[in-house]
Amino acid sequence: MKIHGLQKMTLLDFPGRVACTVFLGGCDLRCPYCHNYELATGKVPPVMEEEELFSFLAKRKGLIDGVAITGGEPCLHRDLPDFMARIRELGYAVKLDTNGTHPAMLREILERGLADYVAMDIKNCPDKYAMTTGLEGPDLHMDPDTLERTVLRPVRESAELLKNSGIEYEFRTTVVDQLHEAADFEEIGKWIEGAKHYFLQCFTDRDTVPYGGLSAPSKEKLKACAERAGEYVKDVQIRGVD
Repeated sequence: MKIHGLQKMTLLDFPGRVACTVFLGGCDLRCPYCHNYELATGKVPPVMEEEELFSFLAKRKGLIDGVAITGGEPCLHRDLPDFMARIRELGYAVKLDTNGTHPAMLREILERGLADYVAMDIKNCPDKYAMTTGLEGPDLHMDPDTLERTVLRPVRESAELLKNSGIEYEFRTTVVDQLHEAADFEEIGKWIEGAKHYFLQCFTDRDTVPYGGLSAPSKEKLKACAERAGEYVKDVQIRGVD
């Protein structure tokens, strides 16, 4: 496993844990608001080999108690389950971030008990998924059957796996003013109805974001989005707003 980034300590990425965050390269989506776009496209070279990471983790026992694995999309890597198992053998809790497009991998991770917490992105309502994930644009069109087979159906399957897993998990959506409307969150709410937790994350522009012209929604719009989703999900919270 090639490690493309390492944040040595965080209090934010793994709820209830003092953790480090491990970044893996590659992603099958191209979200125009992505903060880690160079990781997603594979343009960022690895910063260390797997053995160097495990040497670091062995020395951090007692200082951190969790490891958050993010990307990119970690589930693209075939050896991810064994990688997670090795981290757990060191005594660390493991959190996985995923876009939900690889339910077979997620199922294996859950069945082997390798994740203590999973955060899964719900990018938008189904009708806007291709646009929001960069799979449709002026020079690119994904036909509805392909979108359903390769993206929407896997996301639905992954969501159901998490809802029935018995582990701690969350669904989350990064809300971008130009990509989301309050009505979209009623559809998302129906999609994940019965979920434990749903977080709306306010988009923050950075120089790493691949497309310009995107902005954060207003507090009023975020609240309206949360209210729509709250008709179907009991615990809906907003992140990134003071």
